[in-house]
Amino acid sequence: MTATGADHVAAGTTSRGWWWWERRRSAVLDIGLGLASAFECALEGVKFAGDAGVPVPVGVLFGLFAGATLAARRRWPVAVVLVSIAVTPANMGFLLGIVGLYTLAASEVPRRITATLAGMCLAGTFIVTFVRMNQSVDDGAFSGGRWLVPLFSGVMSLGLTGPPLLLGLYIGARRRLMESLRERADSLERELSLLADRAEERAEWARTEERTRIAREMHDVVAHRVSLMVVHAAALQAVARKDPEKAVKNAVLVGDMGRQALTELREMLGVLRTGEPVRRAEAPVPLAAVASAAAAAAAAAEEGPCLADIEALVGQSREAGMVVELAVHGEGRAYDALVEQTAYRVVQEALTNVHKHAAGAKVMVRLAHREDEVAMQIENGPADGATADAGLPSGGNGLVGMRERVMGLGGVFVSGVTDAGGWRVSAVLPDRAGCPD
Repeated sequence: MTATGADHVAAGTTSRGWWWWERRRSAVLDIGLGLASAFECALEGVKFAGDAGVPVPVGVLFGLFAGATLAARRRWPVAVVLVSIAVTPANMGFLLGIVGLYTLAASEVPRRITATLAGMCLAGTFIVTFVRMNQSVDDGAFSGGRWLVPLFSGVMSLGLTGPPLLLGLYIGARRRLMESLRERADSLERELSLLADRAEERAEWARTEERTRIAREMHDVVAHRVSLMVVHAAALQAVARKDPEKAVKNAVLVGDMGRQALTELREMLGVLRTGEPVRRAEAPVPLAAVASAAAAAAAAAEEGPCLADIEALVGQSREAGMVVELAVHGEGRAYDALVEQTAYRVVQEALTNVHKHAAGAKVMVRLAHREDEVAMQIENGPADGATADAGLPSGGNGLVGMRERVMGLGGVFVSGVTDAGGWRVSAVLPDRAGCPD
């Protein structure tokens, strides 16, 4: 009796202009049942007219009207059942009562109303059958004995009331179950669609973060080496004629740095090709978690730089003509690989920025091993003005990359101009050696 919107769509073209019917086949079925019931009641109306002493056309018209009400069973099931109860004393409307009671039980009518009307049908059928059977016994038309009258009346009333009622209850419960399952399926489909959209958004976000990480790694790996190569090339050009021996030494350094830059670049590209699984990094900032996790994968796939390599890093800058001092405070120990790599990259990027923006400046690199963290500070004075600027380009992403790396590990990053006119970069990284992955 009820149908969901999905049923309407699946059924194709509907006939909503046909009064209350939602589908053409429903209208055809109900009209057909109404005609059959009207024909039955019209035939039974002839006998009713004779028993009631009224003209036959009146009995036929009464039967036609009563039987035709079955066509409205979907719209007014209670009214149809009431009509069937009303015509029970006239001994007509068997199809009307059976189909009407089935429709009532299968509809959304409250169960207390269904039970009341079913009880009225049962009682009405029993009383009418009982009275008719007693009359038949009195007239001699039935010779089975009066003790069979209540038994036959009970069986008759239960047979006309029980099966349609039980079948309607079953069909109604099954229909409601199917509608509930369909609604759940629609809900799950919407949820799956939403999850798919969210997964696509997360995948796009992860791709963006991965592209950012790759750009940052390329910048850290290549920019420092290339910057030193440019500085050494400038020095080589200056001393080529005056000091050939020093020029040869600078040329060897330029070659070594170029090979190191290519080696690191090949290793990083190898990591991208292998597609190693990302090791999750714990970070209090969710947006930085992807960047730190991606960096962790690179660190796990290759032996990246560590704190022990900072001394060699400082030595390379010294060979390029920079005045650099390195001070280490506290007892050194092993940290998480990602922490050591991040500390190395911070020092590397800070020295690269000095090469770019403060030629000839003195630099102080401080590294402090504390109880549960490692701190580093790179401070340079102003450019001396006597050293020629190497003319290195700047992308403006160095400080941003350092901040993202440090913040991704839950650390603190501060940079700014000093009172002397130089620049200071400070970073503190927590010791994650004891943290679970």
